[in-house]
Amino acid sequence: MDFLLWIQEYVRCDILDNIFLFITHLGDAGFVWITASIVCLLFKKTRKAGIVSLIALLCSLVVNNLFLKNIIARTRPYDAVSELICIVERHSDYSFPSGHSASSFAAGVSFFRYLPKAYGIPAIILAVLISFSRLYIGVHYPTDVIAGVLSGVLMSFIAAWIYVKMSSRPNKHEIR
Repeated sequence: MDFLLWIQEYVRCDILDNIFLFITHLGDAGFVWITASIVCLLFKKTRKAGIVSLIALLCSLVVNNLFLKNIIARTRPYDAVSELICIVERHSDYSFPSGHSASSFAAGVSFFRYLPKAYGIPAIILAVLISFSRLYIGVHYPTDVIAGVLSGVLMSFIAAWIYVKMSSRPNKHEIR
């Protein structure tokens, strides 16, 4: 909690508030990642990245947002510490793990692995920025974000495994 209060006291300012609000909203409902994945589906050279990313995002949604958040039921930091000021509308769901961080790394790692580095590196940078934005705006504990990052990376690797299994099946509707 000290880290969140330190950010609030020494890092937050109007300019950064606007920047990190914009960045965090890119991750709302996985918007930027779903959009990028759909664009990847349009081109044969990037289709694998789009498919793996969408599988990873779906796995992340199911594991993190539908199961872990509800099983662990961790309250948001602004509900636990009265001094912490949340700079967005308060969330009604639980805190652990960070869904924004999980989806960002699920897609970001998929893009890093299957797209040219000119696209993969910016995807990872955006995933890091979205994840940090969750701390900056006061909606997650650092451990929520770390767990989300680790989960997202894992979901990307699971999605790649699923893709390999799907594409190696003898099927006239093969995914390529």
